[in-house]
Amino acid sequence: MVDSQDSFVPQIDENGCVIGKMTRGEAHSGSRLLHPVVHLHVFNSKGEVYLQKRPDWKDIQPGKWDTSVGGHVDYGEDIPTALRREVREELGITDYVPKEVTHYVYDSRKEREMVYVYSTVYDKPIHPDAVELSDGRFWSMQEVKMNIGQGIFTPNFEEEFQKYFL
Repeated sequence: MVDSQDSFVPQIDENGCVIGKMTRGEAHSGSRLLHPVVHLHVFNSKGEVYLQKRPDWKDIQPGKWDTSVGGHVDYGEDIPTALRREVREELGITDYVPKEVTHYVYDSRKEREMVYVYSTVYDKPIHPDAVELSDGRFWSMQEVKMNIGQGIFTPNFEEEFQKYFL
């Protein structure tokens, strides 16, 4: 399995306005073209956060634990639609209430993303997709804190979680 490099994603400006389109491959090529992504942090009522483990075939941060849900916005798709699609595809969840947290630009060597961050509290069963995720489970806040900086999590998750949730 490999990530599709040919699917189209929007190119956006710093205000989030679409100014063009590019392939996912172009977005991850080091082009530094800004494109939108969505993140959902799923908490349970005990205050634990669900994290997904990225499969080894992913082109970005393979094998690392990451945000509950994260994915690209498809070209022509709005943010709420992309969020619902990604959550359904990755965790099999459709009956949740997302709370908008923030948005910010994440810069790495491979890509530049406008990250739209949401959170939700969810206590029903989660059914992670066996292709999209290699594992998933709830982590206590203490477990997350103890493992930050240990090479277990994606850098983007660590920065975002520390800034907005710890």
